[in-house]
Amino acid sequence: MNNRIVSIVLSVFKVILSLLIVCVFCIVFMQRISNNALNFGGYSIYTVVSESMAPEYKLWDMILVHKVDVSDIKKYDDVVYMGSKGDFKDKIVTHRVMEISSSDKGYVFRTKGINNSEYDPLVNRDQILGKVVFKSVVFSFISRIINNIYGFYFLVFVPLVVIVFLEIVESINERRESKKEEE
Repeated sequence: MNNRIVSIVLSVFKVILSLLIVCVFCIVFMQRISNNALNFGGYSIYTVVSESMAPEYKLWDMILVHKVDVSDIKKYDDVVYMGSKGDFKDKIVTHRVMEISSSDKGYVFRTKGINNSEYDPLVNRDQILGKVVFKSVVFSFISRIINNIYGFYFLVFVPLVVIVFLEIVESINERRESKKEEE
């Protein structure tokens, strides 16, 4: 009876640990391989890679961004856009909208990192990738760990070793039980 309970607890633990690892890998894989091009129902996940929006978004925070019509973007909304000039060229930027104006090309946004002293180059409507709708505390925590070499080993490598170890223990226990049944 005790062996059966231990076996069930170990199986549940392995499943939870496996699901956590798969979830983390899927998110990281989607971001890195797709170069943040994938979205589901207009939602994308981005990782903050600078301190320009601290304390609102810290380094390695993971944010959920929704593709919205630019007319729905208001002053002080946080937006994600593709930079097109200067230091921002070809970089995905998450900054706050400080001013909105119209031009012959439509809406133009003046953005700025809340931790920065200078404004960004003007952002046109076609550069906007979406509006920040949520910061995931759990995935931000996992992202910080993964982006730290020690954290990576403890969040990814060690759980994999534990799963392999548990599989070996389970296999040994099954062999013992089958030998007892044969006797």
